[in-house]
Amino acid sequence: MFEHIKNKFPFPKQKWRKFLSSFERMEVPAKTLLLQEGEVSYNAFYIEKGIIRAWYNNDGKDVTFQFFLENTMFSSLESFKKGLPSMVSFETIEPCILYKIKKQDVEAFLEEVYDNPELRTLFMDALFERIFDYMKHFFSFIKDTPQQRYLNLVKAKPEIIKRVPQHYIASYLGVTTVHLSRIKSKILKENIL
Repeated sequence: MFEHIKNKFPFPKQKWRKFLSSFERMEVPAKTLLLQEGEVSYNAFYIEKGIIRAWYNNDGKDVTFQFFLENTMFSSLESFKKGLPSMVSFETIEPCILYKIKKQDVEAFLEEVYDNPELRTLFMDALFERIFDYMKHFFSFIKDTPQQRYLNLVKAKPEIIKRVPQHYIASYLGVTTVHLSRIKSKILKENIL
């Protein structure tokens, strides 16, 4: 299950066993709130099955900020690292199988990573990958039209288009569901995809 993480971080088997034994398996239904905006995050999660969305409240309206798919670890980074209130909520979109790990167990793992320059570089690369995703999404709102944002999402993450309800996709793209329907109709009509 954690093979892709093991491949990224070549630890000795004994250390992997210790780290992996820190995870608690959870099966949760759709629409389960894992962390509420404003709470402090004391856990990180690994997704074996399902989709999670990160969202925040903007004057009473849910704004979807990011999606997390299978074989991904996630947490509210600023909250998890610094003990600050989370700026976002995390909610399951589908029934999920998750693995939860406590902050102190992650910190013990990171101590091992930081002691090894090669592993530290691999970890930082993985962290920056997520930050680059945030930056691409942010800059997309500045330079791309809603139609281009939708096309980019279709190309980069087709699983989201197939599995996520349209109102969450519309929120993620910064449009209404009606506008998203118009975009999709126009794309079909013009045979863009």
